Amino acid sequence: MTAATISETKVPGAKLFRRGKVRDVYEAGHGNLVMVASDRLSAFDVVLPTPIPRKGRVLTQLSNFWFGRTRALIPNHVVETEIDHFPEPFRSTPSLGGRAVLVKMCDRVDIECVARGYVSGSAWAEYARGGTIAGERMARGMRESERLGDPIFTPATKAMTGHDENISRAQLAAMVGSQLARDLEDVTLALYRYAHAYALGRGLILADTKFELGFHSGELTLIDEILTPDSSRYWDAERYRPGETPPSFDKQYVRDFLTASGWNREPPAPALPPDVVEGTSQRYLDCYERVVGKPLA
Repeated sequence: MTAATISETKVPGAKLFRRGKVRDVYEAGHGNLVMVASDRLSAFDVVLPTPIPRKGRVLTQLSNFWFGRTRALIPNHVVETEIDHFPEPFRSTPSLGGRAVLVKMCDRVDIECVARGYVSGSAWAEYARGGTIAGERMARGMRESERLGDPIFTPATKAMTGHDENISRAQLAAMVGSQLARDLEDVTLALYRYAHAYALGRGLILADTKFELGFHSGELTLIDEILTPDSSRYWDAERYRPGETPPSFDKQYVRDFLTASGWNREPPAPALPPDVVEGTSQRYLDCYERVVGKPLA
């Protein structure tokens, strides 16, 4: 492990609220939390033993960039991004710099809000089997990676362990109520359309992405991370060809290695070789630079 790599955070004097696949979350008092993005990487819902250098910094700072740009569309949970303005003991923990954010504690809606503008990934697999995406009939004759006429909302249940499960919009309405289901869909598609247009101006295609939302003081609020390589599928616009699988700026490089290795997708996962680690780290850094317009500091 290099000095620039953090697989598990430690904040002496802080109470751990939750440890997820990638993030460690601490209580910060006054109804706030501190979210810290480690360099852990999960694939096929399993945390890998090999961290990816600077990944946590990319996730945090790219999310902060997008949170700042989407405030007009929906409120978000961000309170402070500069560690010098965090409460103690966080501001006295230098290793958190660039990878931590102070946020409002929200009541999470346990749904992955997925927007898709292209037929790719699990959507392509389902469409190829039976002509549907998220259980809804689609136009015939579409090719892999083809752009949809309009982006679609394909929600999924959010699993703390195991695999998320795609559900239909009707199932979502039955779970959370018709009004909240409409609100989740409207917000998700508005965010996707805005980010897709912005990314295209940077020479990137945002093929699909997922958001998490919750409630703060009764107001629907954008939480967690947004529009990062972990939650989104970005393609290079110049290399995009319908009917093919475009290379993406995410962990697909790792998934391809794991699939070729013969791993059965059950813990423990195999360690990643140095070339896969370096290639993955560079893809995350490239995505950040393409979106933000400057290298990661």
